[in-house]
Amino acid sequence: MSLNPRALANPADPAAAYSAWRWPLPALVAWAGAWFCHAGLIALALDPIAAFSLCALLPALLATRLQGSWRRGIVVAGFPLSALALGVTLSLPAWAWLLPLVALLLVYPLQAWRDAPIFPTPPAALRGLAAAIDGLPTTPRLLDAGCGLGHGLAALRSEWPAARIEGLERSGMMAFFTRLRCPWAQVRRADMWAASWRDQDLVYLFQRPESMARAWDKACAEMAPGGWLVSLEFVVPGVTPDVVLTTGLPRGGKPVWAYRVSCPSQAAVPQSRLNQRGRAPIKV
Repeated sequence: MSLNPRALANPADPAAAYSAWRWPLPALVAWAGAWFCHAGLIALALDPIAAFSLCALLPALLATRLQGSWRRGIVVAGFPLSALALGVTLSLPAWAWLLPLVALLLVYPLQAWRDAPIFPTPPAALRGLAAAIDGLPTTPRLLDAGCGLGHGLAALRSEWPAARIEGLERSGMMAFFTRLRCPWAQVRRADMWAASWRDQDLVYLFQRPESMARAWDKACAEMAPGGWLVSLEFVVPGVTPDVVLTTGLPRGGKPVWAYRVSCPSQAAVPQSRLNQRGRAPIKV
């Protein structure tokens, strides 16, 4: 478990430690805590409405310690939605609310909690990328690292129809359905961090902000000079992008940041030097 600076500054603060847990562990803890609270209050013969109201406050309080509105929303909504489902289907046993959590673990295994949650790449997110970057072969090898259900694979194919496109996905269930959805791509069940990027001309990511430094280090260590690391929405900290793509995005869309790998040893260069690459990004 990696801790954020706030947790390191005050390790005795349980809220700080909670905010540093890998997602979706905070959600599971909040939901389970709310249900244990509810069971205890009902055992004490408290009015059911009052018990529900008090226990719904627990996830809401814990959610204030998380970053990201979507994470806070998931934590807050889990207990009321599961309680509503049980209230509508009274014939279910009390443990039935755990079934969605089992399904979550099948789709989103424990090993993937460090990576990004399931967010699909918008269809037009990479529009214009093939024209904006240069140096790729006629038939490039493209990799979607963490391909989910294949939306990023489809976006890459729309830009490079003749490319050899591969996808890595840790979830076996999602990898299976992505193979069916994208038969023209080679989709493997694999850890994107353990699998090699060595033969790839371009690696595409739609990850989380805290993963980008690690992705850049891996690209610099494994990809050949002239290769590209492309990220939707999130930047590599301390590194100037070579291309910033904003064309083809709907209102409220996400920018695309493209970084050319210039040398295999670049991962070891200090961040202060990476800030001085000597050229401005090309905005498209």
